[in-house]
Amino acid sequence: MKRILILTMLVSALFLVSCNKETVDPSLDEFATCLTTAGAEMYGLYNCGHCKDQKEMFGSSFNKINYIECSVDQKKCAERNIKGVPIWFFADDSSLSGVQSFVNLAKKTGCPLP
Repeated sequence: MKRILILTMLVSALFLVSCNKETVDPSLDEFATCLTTAGAEMYGLYNCGHCKDQKEMFGSSFNKINYIECSVDQKKCAERNIKGVPIWFFADDSSLSGVQSFVNLAKKTGCPLP
């Protein structure tokens, strides 16, 4: 009985550890890198729910996005006249407000979809 309890606890612990690992999708890394190379920038705030949603779409690949945190870089956000976040700016100086799908981001930048 003791062995079964220990084995059950071990299996449960391994399951919890595997659930907490974020799966890295190489195609998302490539897509995020392409967006940055193409001149895309996302402006946001750490306490913005929609910004969080956009970041979560990319998972760990978000660290490859050119992200400007407006609570930190207030000057750059003021220069861009940011009124709401999230907002994406592109190399042609156009912008898209709100959470953007990968399809919209790919259309604006020419980056292949993941």
